[in-house]
Amino acid sequence: MTNDRFAADPTDPADFDVTVEALDRAQRARLIRRTRTGLGVSQSEFASRFCVPVGTLRDWEQARATAPDFAVAYVRVIAQHPEMVAKAVA
Repeated sequence: MTNDRFAADPTDPADFDVTVEALDRAQRARLIRRTRTGLGVSQSEFASRFCVPVGTLRDWEQARATAPDFAVAYVRVIAQHPEMVAKAVA
């Protein structure tokens, strides 16, 4: 294992190398997806309610793009106070 990569277990044929960046992107994706599903809304409903482009939300949730720090903070606030945020951005 190097500083920026987690090496695969050579005894496990299903294992593969993972970068620190990929792990971070996956954790951010999981947080966003869990927040949205916890609110019981679709991607398009979440995007509309909280003024996030739906394509951007999809990319974040599917870990095709890394959600920036401000977006992660925004989603954490949404998770705690969804109605307040929806009202503030309406």
